[in-house]
Amino acid sequence: MRYSRPDDKGSTAVRTPLEFGWFLPTWGDTTCYGDREAFIPPSAALFDRVMLAAEDAGFEYFLVPVDAACWEAWISAAMAVAKTKRITALVAARPGYVSPVQLAKMGATFDRLSGGRLAVNLIAGQSEADAAAEGIVMAKEDRYALMEEDVSIMKALWTTRGPVHFEGRFHTLKGARISPHPSRVPRFYLGGGSAEAWALSAKHSDVHLFWGDTPDRIADNITKIRGMAARHGRADTIGFGMRLQILCRETEALAWDAAHELVRGVTEAQTRFIRTHYAGSAANQRVQQLAQEHGDLIGPHLWTGVTRVRPGAGIVVVGNPRQCADTLQQFIDLGCTSFCLSGYLHDEEATRFGRWVRPLLAERNPDRMHAA
Repeated sequence: MRYSRPDDKGSTAVRTPLEFGWFLPTWGDTTCYGDREAFIPPSAALFDRVMLAAEDAGFEYFLVPVDAACWEAWISAAMAVAKTKRITALVAARPGYVSPVQLAKMGATFDRLSGGRLAVNLIAGQSEADAAAEGIVMAKEDRYALMEEDVSIMKALWTTRGPVHFEGRFHTLKGARISPHPSRVPRFYLGGGSAEAWALSAKHSDVHLFWGDTPDRIADNITKIRGMAARHGRADTIGFGMRLQILCRETEALAWDAAHELVRGVTEAQTRFIRTHYAGSAANQRVQQLAQEHGDLIGPHLWTGVTRVRPGAGIVVVGNPRQCADTLQQFIDLGCTSFCLSGYLHDEEATRFGRWVRPLLAERNPDRMHAA
């Protein structure tokens, strides 16, 4: 869906709507990674609090993680959707775990039973050790090749009423069918920094999510991936977004207090584990590189502190409401239209974003945001 509105010169410019996603912390929640007493274990009650807060705050979708420590994503997502009315689940499809025919049937069933509230997150895996522990022994480049076949099959099964035939390197189908068919083809998201991830996004993703980085780097990456998408006739189809953490408080001082509390007591052993266990991921390599090159800050309100203790999206937007809105607006102005956010505690931070930051972004981007 796109909006058209006149620009300052009176011409008609295409204005892609903005969307905001939140995060379901299925491994638990905390306000201090270095203090076990601050840890809130995963539970139905925690998930309900986070999901209801996210929906009330106006978030359009929620991301369900798939790290080894997380609860199972599809079941967690289904339970969460059943407790909410509007928010969409962004659930992972991982190569090698479930057959693409079964994934297509799961996705179609989820879509129909939820009233169209499913999107698919394409994940090849951050950790080689975790993949091997779970029986996935293919190299990363092979996992991406397998995932490309999986996505092609899922799309074919979702859009074809007759039998589907497929002959590939990993899969052979001879007249596959599914029932039901989805109400519409779910959107595909992918967050990854490798050449293989970019190639898959260019061909299949509706949204490529970048992890936190400098605005110049994000602008350059958008140009490169859009050029790759053009080879598939998708230069104007693919969208871009950011996967970020956020710590917003009434004052900047309070925000930095919360940030420093989050990493209080973090040990060298914790940091060493993050840097070695996830070293095979290009996106993780990049956030660690940012922390090493820039120190605590890659921008006035873009903090690298969580990279010491958390894999994945470790860049945090820190500040008061206007500072947080200003920081996100930089990426909007570059062409990012989807923002998948998380913060601590996840229910409380979702509420703060909805009350303080979202209204400021709505003022600056009229006609591009759904009413909360």
